[in-house]
Amino acid sequence: MSDRYLFFYVSALAFAGALFSLSLPLYLTQRIGAPHYYFFIRQTTYVCFSIFLMWGLARLDPDKWVAKIGFGLFFFFFALMFFMPFMPETIVPTINGARRWIRFGSLSVTPVEFFKVGFVFFLAWSLTRKLYRPKTGKEQFTFARELGAIAPYAAIFFVAIILIAVMQNDAGQVIVLGCTMSLMIFFAGSSVKVFTSLILFSLFMGFALILQARHRIDRALQWWSGVQDSILSLLPDFIADALRVDASVVSPAYQVTQAAHAIHHGGLMGAGLGGGVVKLGFLSDAHNDFALAGIAEETGLFGIILVSLLILLVIYRIFKIANRSDNPVFYLFSIGIGVMIASQFLMNALGATGLIPIKGISAPFLSYGGASLVAFSVAIGLALMISKKARI
Repeated sequence: MSDRYLFFYVSALAFAGALFSLSLPLYLTQRIGAPHYYFFIRQTTYVCFSIFLMWGLARLDPDKWVAKIGFGLFFFFFALMFFMPFMPETIVPTINGARRWIRFGSLSVTPVEFFKVGFVFFLAWSLTRKLYRPKTGKEQFTFARELGAIAPYAAIFFVAIILIAVMQNDAGQVIVLGCTMSLMIFFAGSSVKVFTSLILFSLFMGFALILQARHRIDRALQWWSGVQDSILSLLPDFIADALRVDASVVSPAYQVTQAAHAIHHGGLMGAGLGGGVVKLGFLSDAHNDFALAGIAEETGLFGIILVSLLILLVIYRIFKIANRSDNPVFYLFSIGIGVMIASQFLMNALGATGLIPIKGISAPFLSYGGASLVAFSVAIGLALMISKKARI
């Protein structure tokens, strides 16, 4: 039997996201002249489809279908991302300076969302053959041999950086993939030295991505100007003076400021569903990248704790499936899916609260959008499929 608790937790999060799509896109609905229930009906349709998709995948035999679906997602959407820059504007439109979406009439697909799931499976399958070893019994690899074993993954990841961060102008997804790959390599049995090297390499690549685009530099400076006083007060004066930027010449982080106002206005119990004001043109992405801020304003601290608890329960159930799986590919894949959900939720939450620079990345299951929800539902469906073989 599949893990019914995981199914119920994910379904509850998805329906919560549909509920807030009735309230949070209010200003956008009026601006584009759409019917009042336009976003709610679309998101509810995505939710119902995603739940049936999870249920259908959970009924399949993991030994036959996990590899087929995983490889299919990896190769198909990798090829799709490769050809996106060569597709006409009518199919791959430029929105806010980025070409991340493939449009089919009124529907649009974000290939990177599905590629992430396939990439996690590919890593799980390949690491099992190249690096994976149980904690007992096998000889330890040398540091040089481990680096040689993970070099091909670094090369694949570099290609992903080009396709996603450069071609699609989406550094946030690359960071999610980098965190997921690093931790999967660690759980595959790599040494602490190699894991530390991966973290340092990821930090270097993150810094390089910031310098690669002017808008990322501006976002980093906006974030730093807002937090520098609390951080630099802990450092010696000569270091603080060298790192300080003139806040008067840096434009304020408008979206983060509005998100902070929303969280403050929500207080403990919130303004009530539909009672928020930040969505009234002050915060353009209140239903998407800043959905957590909109939820905080309307449900307060209580609501944020509840959705965070549901996310934690989802991650816990996935890790439990991993821990109880005898198949090493299933084990690493489940670990990767859990890490991917956790890292994306943390990046969204920390960005909305101004603790890290904003990355333009959605909150799993809660933000409006069909592609992200369906892709995560495929990942959960595969985890549910695997849970039938796990001893949970």
